[in-house]
Amino acid sequence: MSQFLCLKNIRTFLKVCHDKFGLRNSELFDPFDLFDVRDFGKVISALSRISHHSIAQIKGIRPFPSEDTALNEDDVYRSLEELADEHDLGEDDIYDCVPCDDDGDDIYEDIIKVEVRQPMIRYMQKMGMTEDDKRNCCLVEIQQTEAKYYKTLEDIEKNYMIPLKQVLNPQEMVAIFVNFEDIIRVHFALLRAIDMNMVSGGSGLGKIFLDFKERLLIYGQYCCHMENAQKTLEELIMMREDVKIKVEECTMKVQEGKFKLQDLLVVPMQRVLKYHLLLKELLGHSADRPERQQLKEALEAMQDLAMYINEVKRDNETLKKISEFQSSIENLQQVKLEEYGRPKIDGELKVSSNVNRTKQDRYIFLFDKVVIVCKRKGYNYELKEIIELQSYKMSDDPMNNRDMKKSSGKMWSYG
Repeated sequence: MSQFLCLKNIRTFLKVCHDKFGLRNSELFDPFDLFDVRDFGKVISALSRISHHSIAQIKGIRPFPSEDTALNEDDVYRSLEELADEHDLGEDDIYDCVPCDDDGDDIYEDIIKVEVRQPMIRYMQKMGMTEDDKRNCCLVEIQQTEAKYYKTLEDIEKNYMIPLKQVLNPQEMVAIFVNFEDIIRVHFALLRAIDMNMVSGGSGLGKIFLDFKERLLIYGQYCCHMENAQKTLEELIMMREDVKIKVEECTMKVQEGKFKLQDLLVVPMQRVLKYHLLLKELLGHSADRPERQQLKEALEAMQDLAMYINEVKRDNETLKKISEFQSSIENLQQVKLEEYGRPKIDGELKVSSNVNRTKQDRYIFLFDKVVIVCKRKGYNYELKEIIELQSYKMSDDPMNNRDMKKSSGKMWSYG
């Protein structure tokens, strides 16, 4: 994650600590204390104060430390910066994602689970299974999970979408449900096609998914707006009592109140990203089947679909990031950052002048086509220069590159 976004997230956290938990500025830490792991004791101290707050106590969070201790009495926190440098953590992005339980996937499995597995497993233990048995098991799983998924879509439409129209305007409905009605129509047709094909043994399942690939592209729009849909819903519930009451009423009608609407909104994305896995399993047990080639093409089509959805999501996230850059840089005037390609990296560095060799602190945003050079101005940035990369040669260490020194033309460097 970029330094810009990391610091933005840390400042958002600090604002919540101040506004929601009432911590004084003297009880908080500087954003760089966490970002550069330079004074982690202050970070732990702030978290400790939050853990003793009544909000945390109501949620059953155990406060820490349990005894009066000096959080900085050990060198452990103060040495984190040295440890980070020693192990070169910058190589692996210490702010990147870490493996964790995927609650969204658990919700999907709970809702879409089928009863086909246990009986088949018991049968296999007793008698063994032929490849045809395993193939039929895969076919039944695809059919049954599709039926359960379609029922879930119907439940959301009947018990959430229709009732919420009483308290939400059309713009709010679209913000939360995006193109949900289009998705329902596609899966009504898909389930019908699967059911009809299963009557004849399921040999044409590959063709069905090939035929539906184009129609399933609508998931790109849904998935890239899903997080914003959840955020919009949470904000409306928090700000409006009528929406909160109506959503709570609706929740009790779906899965007996087991899942919130925010949880259910994730299910469509989970389902569409499962198709290639289901087809891969089916293909693995169809070695001698005449439809194997068609199944292989269907698998590739669903893999392409998953890649397309992830790419659309990534593009949308990139545009959001660029928008945040745009709003934080002063003096951009008519400059539109999105015209400069994808952002690559951003961070602080020293800029060296070729004239008098003086070095200045600058913050840069590197895009495909340009380098945006800025000066920090509080939490924002002042534009100093836009460097078009087509006019320059880039090197990891131009100051020690003899070829660069000998070459003619412009040179921009930092040390």
